[in-house]
Amino acid sequence: MDSEIYMDLDTVIHRLDPRTKIFMLAVFFVLILYFQNPLWVLPISLVIVLLGVISRSLVNLKRIAYIMVILTISGMVMWTLFSSGKTTLFWIIKLEAVEYAASRTLVMLSLITTGIIFLSTTRNEEFIIGMIKFGLPYRVGFAISTALRLVPTLVASVSIIGQAQRSRGLDLDSGNIIQRVRKFVPLLIPVFISTIRSTNIFGMALESKGFGARPDRTFYLDPRMQTRDYITIAILVALFAAVTVIKIQGYGNIPGLVRF
Repeated sequence: MDSEIYMDLDTVIHRLDPRTKIFMLAVFFVLILYFQNPLWVLPISLVIVLLGVISRSLVNLKRIAYIMVILTISGMVMWTLFSSGKTTLFWIIKLEAVEYAASRTLVMLSLITTGIIFLSTTRNEEFIIGMIKFGLPYRVGFAISTALRLVPTLVASVSIIGQAQRSRGLDLDSGNIIQRVRKFVPLLIPVFISTIRSTNIFGMALESKGFGARPDRTFYLDPRMQTRDYITIAILVALFAAVTVIKIQGYGNIPGLVRF
């Protein structure tokens, strides 16, 4: 499976400045956590899904569909059991607990979807440049960029080493989940050695190119805020203000909910 999440498409969301997309990510990460009642969380989740449809990035959710199903089931069960209320549905299950479980599960799935949309529409370089334009020191941004690039590299290394071991007769697919995990442990040693070697070479390459010799530097990418960015930010600010006022007025709570 391709480890690259970014989708090179020409959509309205893709064309936004990375600072606008970072601000959008932060706004929805805050708003989705405001309410307890799932009926109040649902409109925000639908807006997030709409953004995914516009950016055509929801297809990337197929990569983690199995994980999202597990999180949905476990979230509904755990939050239902570890919260209570006044209205009994059956046995020890309370209506308020089920509503709260549905809300928290919807919040969790919405946060994942928001992150996937952001990663699908924003290149790694654009994200770092956006953070630097927000005031993040370049060296910190470069370290974050390097760390993000290492993730697909490590995944690819594990896949290559696993295929090499399979060709030598190692069975990585049989047994239960614990046995499979134990079989993958020996693969970590060559992965770590390969990563250390790559890091050493990478460090020497940076030194040979004079990394950090000057406090300022130029960038190949130089995104500029345009009219669509200011309009998007204005809409986000208005949305954030409106939902915050609704939250302050006490809407969106579940009466009688008891959280353990």
